[in-house]
Amino acid sequence: MDDSLLEQKAELLKALAHPARLCIVANLYYKGKCNVTNIQHCMCMPQSTISQHLAKLKAAGIIKGIRNGLEIEYQVVDEDAIGIIKTLIPCTKNL
Repeated sequence: MDDSLLEQKAELLKALAHPARLCIVANLYYKGKCNVTNIQHCMCMPQSTISQHLAKLKAAGIIKGIRNGLEIEYQVVDEDAIGIIKTLIPCTKNL
């Protein structure tokens, strides 16, 4: 098996291996694009904390930010992350 592929997958899992980041990715996937303010209201965390988690997810290539006027809307772009979310956190109304 290719060591670089295994390293890449391990990095993806590390980025998702925090409850807040897992929640952010699940919400972004199931609800679609969202800005930091909406994520903050949903998670009841300070904006600075949300921004730090978003930065880690963005650096890992799991999400991307799209500028919409003065706001940045985030969305999930990594297919492996989507597969993990679909498997671990099936869509429910509680997200």
